[in-house]
Amino acid sequence: MKEFSLVEFAAFATEMILEVDHRRRESLEIAAVAIEEGAKEAIGTYAYGWAPLAPSTLEKKAADTPLLETGQLRDSITHSVDANEARVGSNEDTAVWQELGTSHIPPRSFLVETATRKREQIIAAIGNEIFKLLTK
Repeated sequence: MKEFSLVEFAAFATEMILEVDHRRRESLEIAAVAIEEGAKEAIGTYAYGWAPLAPSTLEKKAADTPLLETGQLRDSITHSVDANEARVGSNEDTAVWQELGTSHIPPRSFLVETATRKREQIIAAIGNEIFKLLTK
């Protein structure tokens, strides 16, 4: 077993605290990017098994691309990360309408569904960050 003086232990503990903070932020960033990219990729596809577009909607569109009209919704999806939290979302009202559905639109969850589908990938990435910390 390695022995530490109080000064050495204090320095070691301080370094570990800083490294844990760094790894936590890295993990959150990895998770947020995975969800943001996955949500953007889902827009315009039926990859998540959404209900088909209504015939009246298809008449107005050039292609059968759910949630994709101009690309504005897709392009509005962003993420941010701070020390303890990652946020992925959109400021577009249509994001809420599509994610949750309305009385006229069935829900087409692109954010929560992506997070659910990326769960294992995110857990593995966080595990890798913890492993790097422990084997440093």
